[in-house]
This record gives sequence, C-alpha cells and structure tokens, in this order.
Amino acid sequence: MGIRKYQITGEEAGPRAGILTYVTYSVYEGEWKSIRHTHRFAELFYVKSGKGKFVIEEIEFPIIRGDLIIINPDVEHTEVSLEGSAPLEYIALGMEQMRFSFGAREEHFMLDCTSVPYPVGMYFDTILKEVEGEAAGYQRVCQNLAELLCLYLNRLIGSGAEQIVSRDASRECSRMKRYIDSNYQEDITLDSLAQMAHLNKYYFVHAFTKFYGQSPMSYLSMRRLQMSCDLLKTADYSIAEIAQLSGFSSPSYFAQCFRKTYGMTAAAYRRKQREENKKKT
Repeated sequence: MGIRKYQITGEEAGPRAGILTYVTYSVYEGEWKSIRHTHRFAELFYVKSGKGKFVIEEIEFPIIRGDLIIINPDVEHTEVSLEGSAPLEYIALGMEQMRFSFGAREEHFMLDCTSVPYPVGMYFDTILKEVEGEAAGYQRVCQNLAELLCLYLNRLIGSGAEQIVSRDASRECSRMKRYIDSNYQEDITLDSLAQMAHLNKYYFVHAFTKFYGQSPMSYLSMRRLQMSCDLLKTADYSIAEIAQLSGFSSPSYFAQCFRKTYGMTAAAYRRKQREENKKKT
C-alpha cells in the first residue's frame, strides 16, 4: 500500500480573506423593482438559475446560470430579470474588510463558473444551507467556506489578483491630503501616496476624488500652483526658482501647468499682480 504525506508549513497562509457579513437568497418576481445601490463592502453575486442582466454604473451585460459577478465596495450596481424567461435566482455574499484588485482599473469582474475546475456553486449553496439551518457552529463554517471561496477565486481571476484589506478610506484620504499640504515640495507620486494610505491605487484615486472633488495628483498640482502664486506675489525669486520651490519637476512643466490653469504665463501673472498692488497704493 502506497502512502503519501504532505507537510503544511503555513508559510502562505497570509491575511484573513475578508469577513462574511451577510448571505441573501433571492428569486426575481414580477413586482420586483430594480434599484441601483452601493455597499461599503465587496459583494459576490452568484446566479443559480434564470436569465437577466447586470448593471454596474453605466455598463450593462447579460447574466445566466453559473455566472459569478464580483463587485468591489462603493460601486453602484443592480440586477434585472429578463421578461418572458425563467426568473433570476441568485445567492449574494457580502464580504467586509476586503476588496479585489483585478490588475486593471475595473472595479468588478465576471466569471463563468460552469467552466472552472472548482465547484464554486457548491460553496454558495452550502453557505446558504448553513445559515438557514443554524446548526451548531454554522457561523464559523460559513466564514471558513467564504474565505476558501475567495482563495479559489483569487486563483481563477489571475492577473496578479489579490484581496486587499479595506481601511477607513475617508480617514486615510484626509491623512494623505494633510501630507500633500505639508510636503508638496517633495517628489510625490500616486504610487507613493497609495502605499502610505495602505489602499489599492485605483481605489485610492476613486475615494480621494469622491471626498475632495478631484484626484490626489490634481490636488497636488493645485497646491503647488497656489504656492507658486503666493511666491510670485510676494518674493523676488526667478521663475525657475519658484518652480523648484513649489515642487515642480522642471520649469517647463511648471510653465505648462501655470498657463493651462490661469491662462497666462507666470511672468505675466507677476506683472499683473504688481500693477494691481501699485493701484492700491
């Protein structure tokens, strides 16, 4: 008799893959009203049967039995059942403290689970059965199954996909805004800001823009331009020196940004300000 033994070292255990916060089972009925909505957590939406379409922000695409849609936090979405066909039947899982990185700017991913090597549907069915039965330890069972499901999805998605623990985005964005205000003269990149915020780069841009009305790099450029205007009004530095003191990488780039924002050159702005000051005196 042959025996095979495999030692598990735990070296690749990694961080916990999110916290299962809810499980829903739904059958789309005639009077159902489809309403766009968002969640603060990631959602895994699995179609058990029927046909319909899924709407994510301005994108619509058809869905059928076996389709799985992963939606990251704060992404507007809804589902619609097609009239004249079998109604949509689906299971949805809410996963807190995580988001997926799909290796692109997309905030959602669709997977045909009928052609993958893992029984993805079985995990959804078992989790639903556990929460409905409420047998001893069912919550722990559901959490463990959800984590295992996410690990399998990580393999199936590919492209360097990873689960990233979500943090308080408003707090992190506010911290990065203060950092920019104090360090605008330094060599700051989007990658370095996202790394300091411990947020996925694309999610960081989305969250910062949502809170402040402009992207972090646009805010950085605006902050540098504000400082350059102050220096042009009050100091006798050369234009090149002001560009450097304001944090711009080169005088030519400073000139480009200044003209685009204010519709004139920095030298013209300085002359205008000095003329206005003379009139006041």
